[in-house]
Amino acid sequence: MKFLAKRDGPLVYRQRFVTRLTHWVWVVCLFFLLLSGLQIFMARPDLYIGQQSGFEFENRVLSIGAAFNEGELGGVTTVFGKSFDTTGALGVIEDENGDFRPQTFPGWMTIPSYRDLATGRVVHFFFAWALVGTLLVWLVGSLVNRHLTREILPRGSDWAALPRDIADHARLRLHHKRTYGPLQKISYFAILVVVLPLMVATGLTMSPGMNAWAPWTLDLFGGRQTARTIHFVLMLALVVFFVVHIAMVLLAGPINEMRSMITGWMRVDGKEDAR
Repeated sequence: MKFLAKRDGPLVYRQRFVTRLTHWVWVVCLFFLLLSGLQIFMARPDLYIGQQSGFEFENRVLSIGAAFNEGELGGVTTVFGKSFDTTGALGVIEDENGDFRPQTFPGWMTIPSYRDLATGRVVHFFFAWALVGTLLVWLVGSLVNRHLTREILPRGSDWAALPRDIADHARLRLHHKRTYGPLQKISYFAILVVVLPLMVATGLTMSPGMNAWAPWTLDLFGGRQTARTIHFVLMLALVVFFVVHIAMVLLAGPINEMRSMITGWMRVDGKEDAR
């Protein structure tokens, strides 16, 4: 079955230096942010809506913990009041000795792999500011070389062509052109211009220092606990994007894709010219 576009066309310079540089820095930053963020989350593995966590009222939307059921310890994950047995994966994990013990996430999912909130916070904050700096470098560079306005910003024609592009991707009919397709544009715009800035903003909203300096951020996000929940949901969105992104790279031809993100040069479909 021939579902991939033939890549027998010319090599074209597709990825600019600023794009390639920031891409790889983001890879490192997001890896450490994810694992250190899960380490921090273990200190209070619950998500709430509002300014405060509920004591005399219930405003919890997610909870990961451990509980005894008929004398046996098991992991319990509760989402919007619906509980699921997640023994061995979440809440209660199996250690190297084969024994089950209460812990929110397995050690391989966190940095450090053991319970250490202080180190997790140091790692998280370091790479968070590295991410902010890299995002600013990308924004300035992309405005100067017009990568943002010409290649990332979706236009009316992109929205009109989106259904067909989604159908092509669903059928694994992947194309290599000089410019991004509609689905790529909209996805990259959503991540770079919406999700990452929101991650930064909600992260800052959880800071007491930020609350004192700009208390309006609490009103903007509906309270510190809501900001934390949004932060967590955005993290899940980034994980989903990463999984789909890697799958597309593998399906579209990893050698060609990696070459474009390392050297900038990509071999496009045969019908593409080398403008």
